[in-house]
Amino acid sequence: MSFFGDLRGVLRGPRFRRLFGVRVVSQFADGTFQAGLAGYVFFSPEQHTTAAEVAVAFAVLLLPFSVVGPFAGVLIDRWPRRRVLVAASLAKAVLAALTAALVAAGADGAPFLAAALLVLSVNRFLLAALSAALPHVVPRERLMMANAVTPTCGTFAAFLGAGAGAGLRLAGGDGTAGTALVLLGAGAAFAAAGCAALTLGRRELGPDLAAAPPEVRAAVRGVVSGLVDGARHIRARRPARAGLATIAGLRFVFGVSTLLTLLLYNNTFTGGGTAGLAGFSVALAASGAGFFAGAVATPWATARVPTGTWIAVLMAGGAAVLLAFGLPLSPVLFPVAAFGVGAVSQGVKVAVDTLVQRHVDDTYRGRVFSVYDMLFNAAFVAAAGSAAVAVPPSGVSRATVAAMAGCYAAMAVLWAVRHRGLDAAAPAGVDTAAGR
Repeated sequence: MSFFGDLRGVLRGPRFRRLFGVRVVSQFADGTFQAGLAGYVFFSPEQHTTAAEVAVAFAVLLLPFSVVGPFAGVLIDRWPRRRVLVAASLAKAVLAALTAALVAAGADGAPFLAAALLVLSVNRFLLAALSAALPHVVPRERLMMANAVTPTCGTFAAFLGAGAGAGLRLAGGDGTAGTALVLLGAGAAFAAAGCAALTLGRRELGPDLAAAPPEVRAAVRGVVSGLVDGARHIRARRPARAGLATIAGLRFVFGVSTLLTLLLYNNTFTGGGTAGLAGFSVALAASGAGFFAGAVATPWATARVPTGTWIAVLMAGGAAVLLAFGLPLSPVLFPVAAFGVGAVSQGVKVAVDTLVQRHVDDTYRGRVFSVYDMLFNAAFVAAAGSAAVAVPPSGVSRATVAAMAGCYAAMAVLWAVRHRGLDAAAPAGVDTAAGR
């Protein structure tokens, strides 16, 4: 079935449509907000950002997500998930307005970073709740379709939001007034997402507490024990374990590629400022097109070949694209490499999301996806830190591009040889090889 056929299929369910609407509106707002931050932090006029400065910015904005994640997982396994969606969306709306006020007042130091950090941290609750709620609104046999169309449409909504942010920036100008207008627009969209979440039933998204084992109730009293429970649950299920390890490696490569691309367009391909932001946006758009391609291809491919085989094919293709189009470090060819990285990232993520959802119990999904988020963001920050050491301020580092291709190739071999049959394992069953 085609991507649009899959989308029409899952949209027939009214409960799915409402949850889908929350995701699309919320991620549109995320794109607008992040566009405002990126233009203000990385592409200010006359600024030439170093790798270390980019790494510090990523660490400030992303590493705390790994602290928030365990709290999010424990609470969304206990609170009605609709309540999480509404509260998180409205909190983000208020914080976005506060961030806009700080920008307008010229406060670009610690208060600004703290407000932006709070917006992005609250987002952990919302995204984890969306992932944990999805199996409640679609039949099990449609999870692969739903995992292909919902995050992908959310990603495209984020790209549209970034475009809307760019339009608002043009209307408001390059100064602080333009950035404040973008952030206020994001706040309005966050509020709209909260209103959309109110159309869902209070209990229809879970969690299923009636069947909850004692471990869940104990996790509410102890965030650390809740995270340990989630990690043990993953460890006992080999498909989920292998999937999360793959996501960590994939996100590491994506983090390196993001930092490298930002430096190239800000310091080498252009003179920085508006030109750098425009060039980076082209690469980002190419990556978005790759996300779409990976999402469209994955449900079709996994209906015909084992999931592990498809992941191996994607990784091998990504290595080839990086060597052919990334290694020359050409502003003409680099967007093609960005397309390849986007296709691999989204295609593998769709497959891994489905593996994780199929092979973990509902009462643990929140904590499992919190571990997922923790790995997702920590790997990105680790990549930025590693690249800060290896990549010069110009971004010109062919050795780094070759190393990224080597990581893809290594993961391709691992899935082709060791993990190709994991999807055939009994769902949510304990893996007898867990201790190996």
